[in-house]
Amino acid sequence: MRTLWKLFGLGVVFVVVYFVAVDLNLFYLFGASPGLDDLENPRSNLPSEIYTADGVMVGRYFRENRDPVPFDSISPMMVKALVATEDERFYEHQGIDPISVLAAVKDNLKGDSRGASTLTQQLAKNLYKTRTKNTKGVLGYIPGISTVVAKTKEWNTSIKLEQRYTKDEILGMYLNTVDFGSNAFGIKVAAKTFFSTTPEKLKPEEAAMLVGVLKAPTTYNPKFNPKNALARRNVVLQQMARNQVITPAQADSLSQLPITLKYQVEQHLDGVPAYYRQAVNEFVRTWAEKHELDMYSDGLKIYLTIDSRMQNLAEEALREKMKTLQNRFEGHWRNRNPWVDDQDNEIPGFIESAIKRTGVYQSLKNKYGNDTTAINRALNEPKVMTVFSYKGPKEMTMSSMDSLRYYKRFLRAGMMTMDPFTGHIKAWVGGIDYENFKYDHVKQAKRQPGSTFKPFVYAAAIDQGYSPCDKIQDQRVTIKYVENGKPMEWTPNNADHSISGRQMTLRHAMGRSINTVTAQLTEAIGPEAVRKFARRLGITSPMQAVPSIGLGSNDVNIYEMVNAYSTFVNNGFLNKPMLVLRIEDRSGNVIEQFNPQQKRVITEETAFLMVHMLKGSMEEPGGTSQALWEYDLWKKGNQIGGKTGTTSNHSDGWYMGVSKNLVTGVWVGGEDRSIHFRTSATGEGSKTALPIFGRFMEKVYKDPNLGIKLGTFPKPTVKINKPYNCITVMPRKPKIVDSTAVDSMLQQMNDSIISAF
Repeated sequence: MRTLWKLFGLGVVFVVVYFVAVDLNLFYLFGASPGLDDLENPRSNLPSEIYTADGVMVGRYFRENRDPVPFDSISPMMVKALVATEDERFYEHQGIDPISVLAAVKDNLKGDSRGASTLTQQLAKNLYKTRTKNTKGVLGYIPGISTVVAKTKEWNTSIKLEQRYTKDEILGMYLNTVDFGSNAFGIKVAAKTFFSTTPEKLKPEEAAMLVGVLKAPTTYNPKFNPKNALARRNVVLQQMARNQVITPAQADSLSQLPITLKYQVEQHLDGVPAYYRQAVNEFVRTWAEKHELDMYSDGLKIYLTIDSRMQNLAEEALREKMKTLQNRFEGHWRNRNPWVDDQDNEIPGFIESAIKRTGVYQSLKNKYGNDTTAINRALNEPKVMTVFSYKGPKEMTMSSMDSLRYYKRFLRAGMMTMDPFTGHIKAWVGGIDYENFKYDHVKQAKRQPGSTFKPFVYAAAIDQGYSPCDKIQDQRVTIKYVENGKPMEWTPNNADHSISGRQMTLRHAMGRSINTVTAQLTEAIGPEAVRKFARRLGITSPMQAVPSIGLGSNDVNIYEMVNAYSTFVNNGFLNKPMLVLRIEDRSGNVIEQFNPQQKRVITEETAFLMVHMLKGSMEEPGGTSQALWEYDLWKKGNQIGGKTGTTSNHSDGWYMGVSKNLVTGVWVGGEDRSIHFRTSATGEGSKTALPIFGRFMEKVYKDPNLGIKLGTFPKPTVKINKPYNCITVMPRKPKIVDSTAVDSMLQQMNDSIISAF
């Protein structure tokens, strides 16, 4: 007996020493265990959340989709179902259930494998990852021993958790961390994923199903294994009856109910579908890597410059006007296909060529190889599909080829609005519908800006000594130059194919968008000077210094155009456009605040004069922005300036608008440059892009909560040395008509008469 007592005593000492050694990771044999700080501030993977400037959550990044809720926000039925099924003696033990341990040992000796983990032990394992590679010591790599060590850590941690937290707190932490499958971690996300409800509204049968899933999230997934899930749910209901959570009669009745799901899995980049998310994603990913943070699990709070209210107004305005414009476009082309060459003839094989650039074609190519007959048969096979329409999703029967023809007919658009003084981007609409047209026309797409590039010519000229009141004659010019070693000639036409022969001020010429004056001014200061000046203003796209540069012959995007125009309103300071205001950690502490980055690139005098020039499109006789008078924008002496732009064949329509608060850029065009209107009356920027700007500004001014008020541009704070208040009086003499244009029209009339006969 004395020997037995000694052995028992030695055994007790060994167990105590062993538990202490595991807890302290003695000689690095056992691996790290959770420390005091870990226990008092448990850290689980949390999604990072994206908020707009006005506090609306618009998206999340997550690896484990988790959104913790307080314990009192969880249905009591969910809690009782969990305890009844997973840990009947939860309220009686202190982290380890000796009865379950002995029963498990007995059953395992009989060859019947079963576990004895309490809910507290499961929490310890889930919360502190006690069995991961990072927590293993030297002994953790020895089979058998590694399991004993891991179990010991769970026991140690469970006891500590029971000492520091109440039973309700432990249950709350468990339900907020456990994996329910379907990328749903925690009870809030699980309730939403499976039933589109909240934790406090879970019904008894729903709670039973979720508890049943915990045993094996894949095996008992109600979406993919409904029979298993139903059987397991009914076992949980019987356990609830056995533990007097519900009556046997209720259990039997609920067992007869089918599992009714409202299943919707959130993606790793979930939230409001918006074009600006791509730019935000790239920024946050780069920033997180630099700061050694994980955007998918560190629970960051990312606050944007985007104002959700202004964003909604921009989307509404663009959709409203594009719906009308699309109807006009369909009427314009009627039963003809709109993809045409410079002679207005349909491009042969256009769709056949375009289909080869799609993912559908590549998939068929991988499947059938060079068997073009099989590929074409599959491409022309009709099937039911849901397609986009401005009236809502529409179900149609069409082939892949038909679908491509259908979508190619839709005009596309892009729009961005920025605060010129801070560089804060307030609205970013990259297309007509994000779900169906993912390509972003704000920053991703680049198109010729047409006459919206002209202000850079005039700004460069003013910077070199010209004034808005200086005059240049509207006359036909032919400019000779050398490109790639070859002598070239360029003779620009005005948009209406007429030459007035008048001397006109630079302000009047820019307000009416006279090409011949811009071309002469470009030649006078030099195309290279225009290129360099545009670069100073923030145009980063490649530009060729050719005579036509001032008429927008180089491709740019809305993003850089809005930034460049903002320099004029911002007294000559160039901003770096901002999408992110600040980033906080999971506790709300600011990790980094992003402040405006500005540098002076032009003088305040030049900037003021350019705003005055932009107002000319509204104030000068025949100004190209005067369609804006139709909109409710002109109370209290409000001032708006802007510039229209239209490219060859009306492939691109632009409008750049400036007010004392905002700078906005709008582009409208086909997905391909060959898809466009055929006349100025329907296809120029004042008819396509300007209405979107006008409608948007109407909406903005009518919303007092936005703080965007009507008013005039600020007065200059420096002396303006150059004359600028020059008044243009239109003469009554007839225009000098461009003979080349007349010849062209006569030839078209002659061709029409011949074809008629």
